[in-house]
Amino acid sequence: MYLITVFGNLLIILAIISDSHLHTPMYFFLSNLSFVDICFISTTIPKMLLNIITQTKVITYKDCLTQMYFFLLFVQLDNFLLTVMSYDRLIAICHPLHYTVIMNPVLCGLLVLISWLIVVSLFYCTGLGVYLSSAATHSSHSSATASVMYTVVTPMLNPFIYSLRNKDIKRSLRRFFGIATIKGPIVLGLRKCQLLQHSKH
Repeated sequence: MYLITVFGNLLIILAIISDSHLHTPMYFFLSNLSFVDICFISTTIPKMLLNIITQTKVITYKDCLTQMYFFLLFVQLDNFLLTVMSYDRLIAICHPLHYTVIMNPVLCGLLVLISWLIVVSLFYCTGLGVYLSSAATHSSHSSATASVMYTVVTPMLNPFIYSLRNKDIKRSLRRFFGIATIKGPIVLGLRKCQLLQHSKH
């Protein structure tokens, strides 16, 4: 699930960067969301996998604080980017003629910058609920299940929900992989020609 999340989001970022047709506000926000999802899942899952492999459940106080800091930071970014994407679609639907004027590159950059500064509390209800309920009921199994749901499953599904069902992203990915497969034989062919010329001399 971790690998699917990382590679799925990386594919979306590469597709958006490589295709000039996708250099629009919506896809700019999508690429940022994909990057944040990679960071978000990477704050906890590698440590969890290490704990499973080594059969230990130990984490130092300093590491715990660092992990929680970045975990909450990326949660804030994730939620704010989703809010900004909703605003972008609202402008596109309600004010289509003024869309390019309103959603200009300066505003898009500013909205992403603000996302690093604003705290969005919607997600915290789930997180706090898990930790408070675990302290009250001591049900480690239900806490672990809930934790996996919002730390692993949600970031894994985001690429499929927001991007991979999108026709533009699909077309861009096909073009991206098409160029990669064409470039491979061309490079190999050129190298072969160079070797043949060298052997003649």
